[in-house]
Amino acid sequence: VDLDVAKQELEEFIPHVRSISDSSIRKMAGRDLMRFKEFKKQGIAVKFGRFSQKENNQIRKNIQEFLLITGIDSAEKLLFTSRYPEDKGTVSRLKVEHHFCEKLSEGIPRPWRLIYYRARKMFDPNNYKGRYSKEEKEKLKKYHALHGNDWKKISELMSRSNLSVAMKYSEIKSDVNYGPWSKEETQKLMHAVEEVIRKRIENKEGANSLSSSEKSRREILIDRETLYQKLPWSEIEAKVGTRYWRQCKQKWTAVLTKKMTKGQQLYRGTKGLQAKINLIKRLYEMKVEDANEINWEELRNIIGDVPRTYVQAKFYKLKVSSVPLWQKKTFSEIIDHLFEEKLPELEEQL
Repeated sequence: VDLDVAKQELEEFIPHVRSISDSSIRKMAGRDLMRFKEFKKQGIAVKFGRFSQKENNQIRKNIQEFLLITGIDSAEKLLFTSRYPEDKGTVSRLKVEHHFCEKLSEGIPRPWRLIYYRARKMFDPNNYKGRYSKEEKEKLKKYHALHGNDWKKISELMSRSNLSVAMKYSEIKSDVNYGPWSKEETQKLMHAVEEVIRKRIENKEGANSLSSSEKSRREILIDRETLYQKLPWSEIEAKVGTRYWRQCKQKWTAVLTKKMTKGQQLYRGTKGLQAKINLIKRLYEMKVEDANEINWEELRNIIGDVPRTYVQAKFYKLKVSSVPLWQKKTFSEIIDHLFEEKLPELEEQL
């Protein structure tokens, strides 16, 4: 595969492709490019972000059909072949013969790698084992002292998923603080975010050593979405040192919100009531079946000049506080309840 040609063709579908490693681009050129072109002919855009329920169901369907075709007896054996050394040769051969890559990604307009990671998360029996006991947390600390960040090894020892042990360790390591952020911690967070954003921009085509600082400063001011979308929170966590990644993300959203609103309280009093009313009405009008189909960026102005993560957080709080048994309801049922039950109450308060 000609690397420059692959980058140029993939850039139409993945704007940030030039920040991806060359080896990954070659794989995408083989696994994804033709699929992306077919989806384009159908008027379907390549998607990123959280998977919708429809996409999850398509993954289940693709996996089930592949198991039926090949006779492999479980999704775990298909997606975690290394756990079954006695069957590894046979399973690997069947995956090649029956084009596992193509079958898994069928009908899903996303990069194959993201579909594969999602499937592994869905079908990993070690991924849904509830809260960590005190004993498990101590084991996790001990295994990390022995094996460092070898999460694959640690996940095997603890029978938990790679992601689960990595995230849990992030939360329990001894030097993580809880409670209010100090001024020093906030400064560390802001410097860490600035550093990763500058690095990302300087890696773009056309950046050079003489103008990269000036160029990145100008683009950060122009491209607001860069300040809060797809930031590498585990990397930022490491730079901050005293907070885990979720705390960093929440604090950064709060910092941005304060700066973007110039410190105004946009979600208090009558303004807050009106914002909730507008949000419920707009979501009801959209008639979507899945939260992942919502363009939260378009809903920002309902509250004001805020990050889209701020709007998502306010919707989550509204849903949890106003919809009984919301976990068991579909997204459209949640919106219907808010529109029919909560909206009249808010309008009366206003």
